[in-house]
Amino acid sequence: MSLSDQPSVRLRPEIVALPAYKQGKPAQTDAFKLSSNENPFDPLPGVVEAVQAETAFNRYPDASALALRERLAAKYGVDSDQVHVGSGSVALLAQLILAAAGPGDEVIYSWRSFEAYPGLVTVAGATSVRVPNRDDFGHDLPEMAAAITDATRVVIICSPNNPTGSIVTAAEFHAFMAAAPRNLLVILDEAYAEFVTDSEAVSGYPLLQRYPNLVVLRTFSKAYGLAGLRVGYALGPVDILNAARSTAIPLSVTGQASVAAIASLDAEPELLRRVQVLAERRDATWQALTDQGWNLPASQANFLWLPTGAETTQVADTLAAAGLIGRPFAPEGIRVSVGEAEAMTHLIRITADIIESLPVEHAARRKD
Repeated sequence: MSLSDQPSVRLRPEIVALPAYKQGKPAQTDAFKLSSNENPFDPLPGVVEAVQAETAFNRYPDASALALRERLAAKYGVDSDQVHVGSGSVALLAQLILAAAGPGDEVIYSWRSFEAYPGLVTVAGATSVRVPNRDDFGHDLPEMAAAITDATRVVIICSPNNPTGSIVTAAEFHAFMAAAPRNLLVILDEAYAEFVTDSEAVSGYPLLQRYPNLVVLRTFSKAYGLAGLRVGYALGPVDILNAARSTAIPLSVTGQASVAAIASLDAEPELLRRVQVLAERRDATWQALTDQGWNLPASQANFLWLPTGAETTQVADTLAAAGLIGRPFAPEGIRVSVGEAEAMTHLIRITADIIESLPVEHAARRKD
């Protein structure tokens, strides 16, 4: 580190060493951005009008987003105090980790999973315990249960898993909860829940009464198409959510975000039609890539995982040169969002040549 790179004040060394979160690479106007799992559809009916009508920028929003919490409480059959709204589900995750874990404590999660997890744990001063994914790219819940110690304060389960798209089944989740201590905070991150079509997948909100140590995270960024407004929510026990509220940055959810979320809930029939289109597009693209010879997990989210390994950067560059911007996680793989129909057709055309260029024994090639 040169003198100019050294901090001018005393900072936490683990924070100085922590790489900042990097969002998906933007795309040129003649390329498809498939790097951020955004919804390719325009906002749902009524959303733009609701946001445009919310013009009192000179006033603070309702800090608790009560109107939105009441609407979500009615949707899920819980009390409004069992709903906590934040600026995206990742903000709520940060609050929950801060509330439960600090120096000397451990947070367990599967890896690879959402790239923000390690940073959020480090910022809290806690220690990450990463349990490797199974060979099929899903969570190894028995190994995660085995990793729990007296120092464990939080376990994060991501289903569908970002970036692999794999689900945790209800049976797997119940077995894990039976093995986990009842005083251990379990966070079920369901940012992509609306895209799930597998009947065996776990669904968190019906389990809240059964598991008093469970918090479920969801978001309006993905299926609802409000990524630019930043609004997500947590469902769980009041005492846990109150602790999270105590760590929150006040007034972080804007009035525009709240009314957009409510308007999006009003348009849920249209939402479900759009989600069905994206799920069918996902499955068709997965099948086409599998038929080409790719060995990739069956995704239940709005993205696909290409396990390109050591060739990740090379393949990402090839895609980018063809006008497809994916999200590389070198040296493991590339996450490709399900975008416009034209983008998926183009992807299928390009990946046919890519799979043939990979070594015969490459993990991304199907062995049959």
